[in-house]
Amino acid sequence: MKAAIYLGKEKIEIREMPMPQCGDNDVVVENLYSGICGTDVAVFLHGPGTGHRVDIGGEFGHETVSRVAEVGKNVTEFAIGERVYPYPLFAKDDTRRAGTIGGFSEYIRIPNAKRNRSLYAVDAAISDRLACLIEPFTVGCRAARRSAPKERETAVVFGCGTIGMASAVALKHFGLEKVMVCDYSEFRLSIAKKLGFEVCNMGKIDFITHAKECFGIAPSLKGETANADIWIDAAGAKSVFDSFMQTGKIESRFVSVAVNKALRSLDMLHLTYSQKSVIGSGGYRPEDVSTVMEIMKSGRWALETLITHEFQINELEAAIRTAGNVERALNVTIRFDATK
Repeated sequence: MKAAIYLGKEKIEIREMPMPQCGDNDVVVENLYSGICGTDVAVFLHGPGTGHRVDIGGEFGHETVSRVAEVGKNVTEFAIGERVYPYPLFAKDDTRRAGTIGGFSEYIRIPNAKRNRSLYAVDAAISDRLACLIEPFTVGCRAARRSAPKERETAVVFGCGTIGMASAVALKHFGLEKVMVCDYSEFRLSIAKKLGFEVCNMGKIDFITHAKECFGIAPSLKGETANADIWIDAAGAKSVFDSFMQTGKIESRFVSVAVNKALRSLDMLHLTYSQKSVIGSGGYRPEDVSTVMEIMKSGRWALETLITHEFQINELEAAIRTAGNVERALNVTIRFDATK
C-alpha cells in the first residue's frame, strides 16, 4: 500500500509499505477520502510540536472515511464492504494516536475493533466525499454544544475554516435564530454566505456595527452592544477574546475551540459583574458523532461545497500547501480511489 510518512518540517515521503496484518480481533479498513486538518498544515509547515503529536518517521492523518476490507476471525460486528468512520480517539486503541491514525495511508489496521467506539457505520444517505468531514464536524459540533445553545438565541463564529463552519451549522441545527460567521477571507466567507449565514469580513467592515445591525441592541457593562448570546472562537486571534471582554453583552458565553497556547489576562471583576462565561472546547464525544450524522443526513445544507479541492495521495504535499492558503481553499481532501 501507499502511505504518507512524516519526515519533519516540509518533508513528506509517499512510500510503498506492507499491508497491515489483521489480527483475530482486528479490522483492516481501506480509506476512501481523507481531509487535511489545520494541525496537519501546521506540523508540515512548522515542524513537530506545532500540531497534533506526529512522530518523525510515522504515518499521519486522521480525518477519514473508510470501507471494511478485512475482519479478524473473532470479529462479528463488521462486514467486508461496510462503510465506516474511524473514530480517531480510539481507532488505534491508543488515545495518543488521535491525530496520527494513518488517514494518509491507503489502509489502516483497527486493533480490537468495536462498533460505536473505534468504528461507526456511515449512513447510505451520506456520500463518501461528505463523510470525510465527519471528524472536523464533530469538533465544531462539540464547540456549539459547549455553548449551551438555546432556541432563538443568536451567535457569532470567528473563523471560516471547516471547524468554524461546522460550529455555525451545528448552532443552527440546535435551533439558534441567527448565526454570523466572521473572517478576513472573502473566498471562504462567500461559501458561508451561500450556505445561508450572515457574514462579516472584519478587514472591511466594523464588526460591532455590523453585529448590531444583524442582531439588534443589548446592554453590556460598557454601554450598548450587539445582542449576540454566543461567541465561538475558531480562529485563535488575540483580538477575538479581547473584543468579547470589551463588547460582549451581559450573560454572553465565549467558547474557545481554536488551538492556541497564548496566555491571556482576565479581568475577573468584569467577568463577575457582566456574568459572562468563558468555556473551553477540545475534541469530541460519541454524542457529537450522532449529531453530525443527523446533520449530514438531513440535507439541509449543501455541505460538500466546503470541499474546494481534491487531490490524490501522491499529491499530498501540494494538497497540504493548498489547504494552508485561506484565500483560495477551505477544505482540501485526498481521494484514494481516483486511480483505481
